[in-house]
Amino acid sequence: MDRRSFIAGGLSLPLLAQASGAHAQSGPLTRIIFPFAAGGSGDALCRLIAEQFSAPLGRTMIVENRTGGDGLIGIRAVKGASSDGNTILVTTGPTMYLLPMVENQPSFDAARDFVPVSQLVRFEFAVVASPAIGVDSFSELVTWLRANVAKATYGTPGSGNIPHFLGWRLEQILGLSVTRVPYRGSALVMNDLIAGHLPFGITTVSDAIAQHRANGVRILAIASAERSPFVPDVPTLKESGIDLVADGWYGMWLPAGSPPDFAEKLSAAAVAMLAKPEVKEKLMAIGLIPVGSTPEGLTKELAANTALWQPIVKATGYKIEN
Repeated sequence: MDRRSFIAGGLSLPLLAQASGAHAQSGPLTRIIFPFAAGGSGDALCRLIAEQFSAPLGRTMIVENRTGGDGLIGIRAVKGASSDGNTILVTTGPTMYLLPMVENQPSFDAARDFVPVSQLVRFEFAVVASPAIGVDSFSELVTWLRANVAKATYGTPGSGNIPHFLGWRLEQILGLSVTRVPYRGSALVMNDLIAGHLPFGITTVSDAIAQHRANGVRILAIASAERSPFVPDVPTLKESGIDLVADGWYGMWLPAGSPPDFAEKLSAAAVAMLAKPEVKEKLMAIGLIPVGSTPEGLTKELAANTALWQPIVKATGYKIEN
């Protein structure tokens, strides 16, 4: 299995940040190491953190892009870093709980190898249809799929991520056999939806919303527990009769053994940052919904997502080679 086809969380968003310095409470420089190329929502989030945390932490923070391994290089770097509180990890929740599930030999254990700090923001997944099939609701899509078995395909941005497993679970719930087509990123999924080469796909709301508003595609259902603030007229899957919730989100962690007081300090800084109107505006503009939480809140969120997706991932039999 080519690792490049695995996109944690379902999108080609940058995932990680690492910080290092002389000591958690002192030192002039903290590096935020980002293991994907610059650009995208995750990168913007990390740069906001660097900007907003500098004053509360009393140090300069620099973002450094360190790519490779679909996030694993950065995760391993933070896992192996000193526990003096200098190294910060910012990554998607799906990266933290899905990667250990799909690797033949798990590289890390989120609960054992990291200290939780805060859930930061969340992003949403959606079922998106091509205008070529002429459906305006999720129920109409299901009807179309049952009547067009030979054409029943859908696209996801990569494999081994939330869109992949969400699609698989939808098939089980609906009792349908639909062919999944993995693409190298959401942009290619969107291109084929717009062109009418693909009946529907599963991607992020942020990747689909512009074309939805321009009538290039149709967002039929939101996978979150509540309706999206970006498309409040679109029902959720639960409202459409599907008892399944799937969210994407970013969280912040420290290496195992890091000082609890520093984790609390970072958590407070994150919550304060996310409460600022100007920060909220910047994040919402790129499809990220501010959350903020205590370390305990992040632990509960990770545990809940792990419990939800572990049996689903296991049932698919999907694995990637280390």
